[in-house]
Amino acid sequence: MDMSFSGEAKIRYGPADFTIVSPGAYVVCAVTGERIRVENLRYWNHERQEAYKDAAASLEGFIRAGP
Repeated sequence: MDMSFSGEAKIRYGPADFTIVSPGAYVVCAVTGERIRVENLRYWNHERQEAYKDAAASLEGFIRAGP
């Protein structure tokens, strides 16, 4: 990824990968509000279109979403 991008990226999350809709340097974790550098993004939910900073935040997002 070209590191000259700044600001928040707009991403479409799929079941196994994601597509960058609008380039940027980071996305925001849906649970913690922390910035996640796009090149470090490993956790997301494609149904809710949410990014997570790590596995613990992903689990918290799942719990918050409920049944």
